[in-house]
Amino acid sequence: MGDSKDERRPAGELEASVMAALWAADGPQTPGQVQRSLGADLARTTVTTILSRLHEKGVVDRHRQGRGYAYVPVQDAQGLTARRMHTELDRDSDRETVLARFVAQLSPDDERVLRDLLEPGER
Repeated sequence: MGDSKDERRPAGELEASVMAALWAADGPQTPGQVQRSLGADLARTTVTTILSRLHEKGVVDRHRQGRGYAYVPVQDAQGLTARRMHTELDRDSDRETVLARFVAQLSPDDERVLRDLLEPGER
């Protein structure tokens, strides 16, 4: 059963690939430019759909270019990861417990980095 539906990549993987292409670019990119940079067998319409969804999520900004749009990331990769962490934290009503469990699972090195960020100049 090798039909194309079985070989589809998850949307999150496609979004990550598109974001990686945008971060690697020197400026705003059209869907066609993103498609070419991915070098994958993705239709331009698929790339356009992914970019539109990312725009709706507030992850990319877009500017009119000709009859279409050119897209640019709103944040770098680390900023997007931090945003996702905040989104996950906002989904739970017991923030203190979530944060406590998060901190309890940090490696000693990550705990040191977090401590340094929260208490600058105390070391």
